[in-house]
Amino acid sequence: MAGESTTQRCKALSERLKDVRGADSKNGLISAIKGALAVHAPVGDVGTIEATGNRYKTAAADSSQLHQDVLAVSTSGLPDVWTGSTGAKAAEVVAAAARAVDQQTTALHNGGIALLRLADALRTAQSQDGAARSGLQQVLSSLGGEDGWFDDMVEYDDEEAERKKAQQAAAPYVESMLAAAKHADEAARAAARDLNKLASEARAGKMKTNAVTAADKIVLAETSGPDGPTELNELLTANDMKRSGEYLDKMNEKDRADFEKLLADSKSPQERAYLMKALAAGHNMDEIRTFQGKIHGKDPEWLRTHLTPVHTEDDDTSSGGTNDDGSNRNTDEVTFDGARWQQANTEGTCVASSTVTARAMVDPLYALDLTGGPTGQEDDPAAFQRRLLAEQHRVHQEGDGGDNWDGMGPDGKERVLEHEVSPHTGAEFDYKKMPDADSRRELLPDIEKSVADGKPVPVGVEGYDKDGKRSGHAMMIVGQEGDMLQIYNPWGTTTWVSEDDFVNGRMGGASDNRLPTAYAVHMPK
Repeated sequence: MAGESTTQRCKALSERLKDVRGADSKNGLISAIKGALAVHAPVGDVGTIEATGNRYKTAAADSSQLHQDVLAVSTSGLPDVWTGSTGAKAAEVVAAAARAVDQQTTALHNGGIALLRLADALRTAQSQDGAARSGLQQVLSSLGGEDGWFDDMVEYDDEEAERKKAQQAAAPYVESMLAAAKHADEAARAAARDLNKLASEARAGKMKTNAVTAADKIVLAETSGPDGPTELNELLTANDMKRSGEYLDKMNEKDRADFEKLLADSKSPQERAYLMKALAAGHNMDEIRTFQGKIHGKDPEWLRTHLTPVHTEDDDTSSGGTNDDGSNRNTDEVTFDGARWQQANTEGTCVASSTVTARAMVDPLYALDLTGGPTGQEDDPAAFQRRLLAEQHRVHQEGDGGDNWDGMGPDGKERVLEHEVSPHTGAEFDYKKMPDADSRRELLPDIEKSVADGKPVPVGVEGYDKDGKRSGHAMMIVGQEGDMLQIYNPWGTTTWVSEDDFVNGRMGGASDNRLPTAYAVHMPK
């Protein structure tokens, strides 16, 4: 039983509570109580978790002075002997190092806080469970042994009164055990979410290759697009760093030398980062050379506009309240030169549309084909939308979508994801139904880890009107901060919804109140 997940324990105790309340015989009550006691208590060594959290916080305090020292170098000027391109390179490295140390300090501090919160919650849960378990054991002892077969068939008035009295005594103890299990479950999921996020942000360490220097790894990991909060707009994800390093190690000497020259000739950290992202997406050197010819020397704003569909404008992850139709007020438009990355209003191509945008997020060559056209140099929003619509139609047909553009089934959705997205992230997809809040809660840590690593997670949402008519829609989970999920809606927007809303069927803020329930995801394996 110790191998149960926290969610499974909550579910088991909920069922045992029903059994206790519904028992109509002494033996049935004894069995229900024993079943509740058999569910394992919240596990974990509070002392070890707490000590680790305190060590993290101490390390964070030590790192803060290092951050100040590095920051002083980056802001007070570099030695005169570092001039020209070397000086620019040195400035990039020192500035990136300052930010990396700052992130390390923050990560250690926040990691320590996450562990200390987990320790406090676990201590409370174990204490509450222990007291309830002791009381429930006393109720069980008061019932004595099980009745024999004949006695169990006949329950006299005084026996019924005793059984009901025991039920009334037992139920609050099981309720308390359930509350403790839920408290431990919530704390464990929050700690897993925060620690997974912090681990994914240590991106430089994901690139294991020796073909890139430690300094360059830091600069690449810390490069973001212009405007918006840096930490929400880094160009290379943890998965990008890992895959690009692996591809570099597989290259022959000539290709590696050619690629290193492309990096050296780049005019900005952003240009270098997009070349690495192209490599991570699985493109060969011929394709990357052509790509570099199209983007070489472009300023960071041009690069972001043409190569990064989803850009987070500010660090406000609240819903901003809701409009009359249930949609969030705090939304960002996903646009190229004012034209939205969206499906046609009259078509049910949400699966194809979200898939196309997801691929563009992980494959900059594909993004440039859509935004910049054959030459990569176009700035024509109308031409972009024509190409986008044609690509949505192609993917819709690829997934055997309806001829009237009226939707695509799970099998077709998995097919297009495997063909369009998997080759560029290295992750195949596994269809997971989420019929209830427990299943959504159970999958949440895996969903959050995937998006933190840079692998978008497709999500299906649905709702029913007063006549029982179903509406369905496909969106994409593309980011996570704290207890908020960032959702791309192929209506051309992104917004944030809380974990609690995702779990409990209140997802309408990402679309509108017709579509409140997340019923399935395609999980990157």
